[in-house]
Amino acid sequence: MAYAGRVTTPEAEQSQAPRPEERLEQAVRAAEQALIEYEIAVETFRVEVENFSRLHEQKLGPLYMRIEHLDAEIAEAKAARTGDPEDIRRAEEARAHVLPIPGVEELLHGWMDGDGLFPEATAMLTDQAVRPPERVRPSEEARKLYRELARKAHPDLAQEEEEQQRREEFISRVNAAYARGDEALLRKLAEEWAAGPVPPERRPSPADELYARLEWLSQRKELLTLVARELEDGAIAGMLRLAPDDPDGLLDEIAGRLRADIAQRETELAALLAEG
Repeated sequence: MAYAGRVTTPEAEQSQAPRPEERLEQAVRAAEQALIEYEIAVETFRVEVENFSRLHEQKLGPLYMRIEHLDAEIAEAKAARTGDPEDIRRAEEARAHVLPIPGVEELLHGWMDGDGLFPEATAMLTDQAVRPPERVRPSEEARKLYRELARKAHPDLAQEEEEQQRREEFISRVNAAYARGDEALLRKLAEEWAAGPVPPERRPSPADELYARLEWLSQRKELLTLVARELEDGAIAGMLRLAPDDPDGLLDEIAGRLRADIAQRETELAALLAEG
């Protein structure tokens, strides 16, 4: 019995098959979308870790510092009372640990200088409110603008060194605006890029552009994986994992324990001084 279906010739099959460039375009689009989502997740996490790190220093840094000073004073009081060489050595070591050293402002992240504690540190020791660092959470529009600019202006899409440098400088401004969540600036940067296209004679061919994009996507993914692993392995990220829904509450809990330790040490020091 004869088959009455449609006859497809080899020529027709060839015309229906996607061009190699079309398959490459599909692969690039899929890789771009996956990388963009991963990049946004890593960048958002990085901003969250940095903000939490600053808040950690604000709330706990002065308390740890106070404990170290009390430990030094306790060791000195014990050494003065006993006169034991070992107690004297311990007191000297404890005092040396808290003595100012060159670059103290950088080492203590701006908590104190030669004149003592800054107001933020004093506020924490006296239970006064300290304004937390600004939370940076890019809006959906900012993310969209960032994605579009990253796709259009990345340096790896250019062949000439001069154009690559121009793109690198532009992308650095895009990255800085996105890190601040500055939607208005990202919009201006998008307008700036649209107003200054690369001359047609200097543009790479479509195929070269696609291959360059795939190569960059692969390299970028490897770099982001390293950045994400470094962030996740850090102490601050570990603290965030302990209380993902209420990290500020975790800091308050730790601060409460540190204040209890301070009170205990102050009581011990007072007793030693009274005996002396």
